[in-house]
Amino acid sequence: MAATQRIAAGAVVAAVCAASLAGCTSDSGGAKAGAPGPQRAKPAQGPPKSAVRLIGDGSTSYTGAQPHLPRPERLKPGQKPPQFVVFSWDGAGEDGQKLFSHFREVAKANNATMTYFLSGVYMLPEHKRDLYRPPQHSPGRSDIGFNDEQGIADTVKQLRGAWLEGNEIGTHFNGHFCGKGGGVGEWSIQEWKDEIAQAKLFVKSWKTTTGMKNASPLPFDYDKELIGARTPCLEGQKNFMQAARELGFRYDTSGVNDQVWPKKKEGLWDLSMQLVPFPGHTFEQLAMDYNFMVNQSGTTSQGDPDKYDFWGDQMRDGLLQGFRRAYDGNRAPLIIGNHFESWNGGTYMRAVEEVIENVCTKAEVRCVSFRQLADWLDAQDPKVLAKLTTLKVGEAPKQGWASFLSDRPAPAPKGVPGAPTARR
Repeated sequence: MAATQRIAAGAVVAAVCAASLAGCTSDSGGAKAGAPGPQRAKPAQGPPKSAVRLIGDGSTSYTGAQPHLPRPERLKPGQKPPQFVVFSWDGAGEDGQKLFSHFREVAKANNATMTYFLSGVYMLPEHKRDLYRPPQHSPGRSDIGFNDEQGIADTVKQLRGAWLEGNEIGTHFNGHFCGKGGGVGEWSIQEWKDEIAQAKLFVKSWKTTTGMKNASPLPFDYDKELIGARTPCLEGQKNFMQAARELGFRYDTSGVNDQVWPKKKEGLWDLSMQLVPFPGHTFEQLAMDYNFMVNQSGTTSQGDPDKYDFWGDQMRDGLLQGFRRAYDGNRAPLIIGNHFESWNGGTYMRAVEEVIENVCTKAEVRCVSFRQLADWLDAQDPKVLAKLTTLKVGEAPKQGWASFLSDRPAPAPKGVPGAPTARR
């Protein structure tokens, strides 16, 4: 039975890691020549009261077009593509570590915007946990817990500010169930739709579930804002994608891919995370903090403290090598996933911050959200995108970008039929 049927709007508004490939938190440029980046966001301010139209119980609202979204422009013939980099956060929420607020400041200081994948249960207080009816699990069950009212208030504050600065609010769903025995990989299309409906519902009814009636609303309509996601542990992608397509989503980032240009898969942009170099190893590593941790200290999040600095440097250098490979090569967007966690002494947070500071202010680099990347891809000539997908990992066009993306046929090499005859 769908969430919207189980919990009627009036009723809710009146009452409402185990991981294989990727983990999840359990705690709650300036313009440059050739490729202008997003303008530095001004301090987040709420819209004029006259522009606010409350939705439902007032947890969310319509305030007009999102501020600070760059207008996507189609590449001109022969123009080199910008280097896109997407930093995204699974299970985004503000807790005592204050990493959400910290990385908002890091982003603003480096002309970056990001995607925050909010876990719906972080908007549901512990004492109302039974309102969550997870697929294939008993009511009130969650592998990442719930939140308290202060945590919800803090998270709402960060979500509000992040959106007003041009960042994207996606979803990481709710209970984060992985593996066998009811994990997301075993869910049907309808169960995914049910989970998505509940994730939306908790965001749209936090004022009712917490009793914070006088708090300011979130400045967006979540039904329209939500256009993409990453599944827990990167499981269940096939059925999720079908559900997402039917619900009007525009992208999925639950897969694993090489550093190549994205294509559409079953109607959605496939913005999978990518494999990047793993310094000191012969194999490549998924560009996510959790996966670096597993290959460094095993499943424990608190390994040998003497290795913390080394492990953080290893992740930072691997991401920078992946960036440089794309920047100097095929210019494929670099997709990076993270969690607001203090695994191994917080060394991965330090590594990510150093990568942001290193790459986001470079010429022709745009550190953007998935929404902004999808907008740009949608604005391009499909023939140009198809040509970009022919470039392999790290492969720059042999005849240069101007020739490769020209709207005229490339000249034939000298000495072959049809080539111009050299003058004597």
